[in-house]
Amino acid sequence: MESDFKEYPKTLASDDFWGQVKRTVNGQPVSEEQIQLIVATIHQALQFQVGDRLLDLACGNGALSRYFFDCCDELYGVDYSPVLIDVAKRYFEQPPARRFDVADVGDYIVAEGDPMRFTKVLCYGSFPYFPEQTARLVLSTLNTDFRNVQRVFIGNLPDIERNTEFYTDGLDHSAELKEHNSKIGIWRSQDEFMQLAADCGWQAQIQRMPEGFYAAHYRYDVLLVRAS
Repeated sequence: MESDFKEYPKTLASDDFWGQVKRTVNGQPVSEEQIQLIVATIHQALQFQVGDRLLDLACGNGALSRYFFDCCDELYGVDYSPVLIDVAKRYFEQPPARRFDVADVGDYIVAEGDPMRFTKVLCYGSFPYFPEQTARLVLSTLNTDFRNVQRVFIGNLPDIERNTEFYTDGLDHSAELKEHNSKIGIWRSQDEFMQLAADCGWQAQIQRMPEGFYAAHYRYDVLLVRAS
């Protein structure tokens, strides 16, 4: 699956932004209305303020990142796919304040030279594909090293208790549910994610998208705030 995420975007048009990151329904890119639901949810959760600097982890091709350019003094996105970052740089990058670089999230999070500059963090649609060790490394390092970050939004997480709402073919998909390199990545219950967050120093607030959202029936979002 890792190679799929790196190679698949090459098969699509360079401006098929949602197709490249598989933000699709039945193979078709989601509507702008759906994207605006995502954007509004992130806005409400992160509560942008003057002077904010946003770190976008596993940012893909920057198509979602661009909606937050006007909300912060800096937006910096990293993704391990050279193809997607090439699209981000070609279509969306506005240096020096809106930049994108190729980097594995697990490698980047411990190598960032100035973590204190960031105030908010976004990770949308990608967290389930992090190996468990990387997931814990990311959350714990954000807590210990990125001390000015008070809010982290992690979006579009698959709920293991609702996996049959997605897998409707009647087959047994249990072997895939805890594999980061499977079609959907690692499925976690809300309680599992809350415990993961607590282990890494965060308090998790579970959120669900409106019923009209295309993945509301089997996914949830999480807002992390520092544990008191």
